[in-house]
Amino acid sequence: MTATEDEYQEIRAAQASVPEEPIAPFGTSSDEESSAPVTQFAKNTNGLLKKSLASPILEIDFTSTGRSKVPIKNRTRRASTHQVDVAKAIHNLLGDSSATNLVRAECCGGGCCRIASGSNPNSVPSSPSLAPILLPNNPAFAALKLQLAPLTMKTKLRGTYTLPASTIAFDSLAEEFEYNSTVKAHPPKFVTPHPPYEVFPARIHHARCLTQPGAEKRTYHFDLDVTDYPEEGPGVDFVVGGAIGVCAPNDHDLVEQLFDILDIPAFKRDEVLTLHTANGRWPTIWGEEKERQLTTTRRELLTWTVDVQSYAPKKSLLRVLAEYATDEYEKKILMYLCSRQGQAAFCELRTTSHTSLLQLLHAFPSSKPPLEHLLGVLQPLMPRFYSLSSDPHTTRYAHRRIIEIAVTLHEADDWATGKRTGVGSGFFERMALKYIENKGDITIHIPMFRGLMQNPLAREFQPDGPMILIGAGVGIAPFRGFVQRRLQNANCANKVWVIQGIRDSLLDELYAGEWGADENKVKTIVESRVGTGRYVQEEVRNQADLVWFVINSLDGRIFVCGSSKGMGEGVEEALVDVAMKKGNLSRTESTKFWKNKEKSFQYITETW
Repeated sequence: MTATEDEYQEIRAAQASVPEEPIAPFGTSSDEESSAPVTQFAKNTNGLLKKSLASPILEIDFTSTGRSKVPIKNRTRRASTHQVDVAKAIHNLLGDSSATNLVRAECCGGGCCRIASGSNPNSVPSSPSLAPILLPNNPAFAALKLQLAPLTMKTKLRGTYTLPASTIAFDSLAEEFEYNSTVKAHPPKFVTPHPPYEVFPARIHHARCLTQPGAEKRTYHFDLDVTDYPEEGPGVDFVVGGAIGVCAPNDHDLVEQLFDILDIPAFKRDEVLTLHTANGRWPTIWGEEKERQLTTTRRELLTWTVDVQSYAPKKSLLRVLAEYATDEYEKKILMYLCSRQGQAAFCELRTTSHTSLLQLLHAFPSSKPPLEHLLGVLQPLMPRFYSLSSDPHTTRYAHRRIIEIAVTLHEADDWATGKRTGVGSGFFERMALKYIENKGDITIHIPMFRGLMQNPLAREFQPDGPMILIGAGVGIAPFRGFVQRRLQNANCANKVWVIQGIRDSLLDELYAGEWGADENKVKTIVESRVGTGRYVQEEVRNQADLVWFVINSLDGRIFVCGSSKGMGEGVEEALVDVAMKKGNLSRTESTKFWKNKEKSFQYITETW
């Protein structure tokens, strides 16, 4: 993509070798003679340009100068402007051009404007005369794999993102104020999901790991004590198939690292202050959009109100980092990512693995934005929702109200540690390990609230009628509650069928032996990593007669729960095949058949 210094010298030598074009006497014709030097110069220069653009960006040919293909002898005589055109082309190509200025200014996140693969992500023009970018020399920046060619310090950026206004301010308290912060265990009171009720601290009654060592993913089970959960109105209660919301904090060690890299002094981190917000819901979850004045600390805000790792960076964040970068090269790169020319590089950054705030601050270490400006451009830290894995109306414990959930650990690539856990699942794993290490002789609370009690699984569960429950991984957890509820009324055999997808029954079969007396008759295990290696969707096709019987029965229902990627899509395709086979339908008719069943709440999906 980039020319060498020798080639630039050849271009300059070629320009210098072209003599000034003489003015021909009136009435004479000297087109062929006067254009000869220009033609020779064009051949030399265009050859070099073509060599430097052997791999054009997005298949756009930058070597074309727009000259007419009409032979010189057949053209009307005009003054030569070819030297000016070539000089402008060279400047535009090497100092102020990028194919990315042809794409949209906003990234859709779909990767449609990504730079073609195979180019060197860190290649920049090497000529000193073009003021090349000196890339930050640190592992965090290298891990970003930014596509920066042909950016130079002389590149004039266009369409740069406007610096977001700071809508947050901190003030010191005017007088002494006694403030009891619960930052280590519970969110501040203004973090309310549905006022006037506050987040409830549910004590962990018991915790255990459901998977065995060697399982690809770790899953934990929690018994949460909600005996003292406040009443929220008549008829409002935990229900089978419902879910709870959990306000999980950012890891306290991560928060400390952010304070360190932002150079926030230790005495300010827990300083009680007054927070002013100009508008919006933040730092509440679903509060009214209005101006606010709250008492809090910097640690509370960074721990409980902003998500520092789950979302791909937006231009508003990069623009704030650029504003406060003191290194000219770091500022130029960040501004490039916020510009129209850098759109492809920005899209590439967003569509790869999520980049955390900590990585960006390490990648551009000269940027130390004020915390109040930074908080205004970060995504709010939203609750995580977890389906109940039991019937909340039954309990094994006397005089206590216990609900049960299962949480599978989510991991993503990390530039520093190799892997990092999700905000919610990582929080649950830390609490589970702490409980297990202390053998239960410790009090640990989970900040939660009753939410999503009317999600599709809970709303469409019926105590009667045949049903097929299809799930993979932790998606099987809510169906355990379905079976428990059915067992209260009658035998589940020949009325409920469970198809559970796992990798290896010896490592990650969740709730083995906890489905009641008829478990062997009720449940079918499908293993994808051992034996013949089958998947859930294959078992659905194998059970075509049963599927067709249930979906056409009075009050018959089919539930699907789990990841939409792979499992959810595969099961949907398998159900279409079943209807085509058993109902003699075309693919279009079969697809419409399941759409109608979905509208009539006989086919219910809960996927993520």
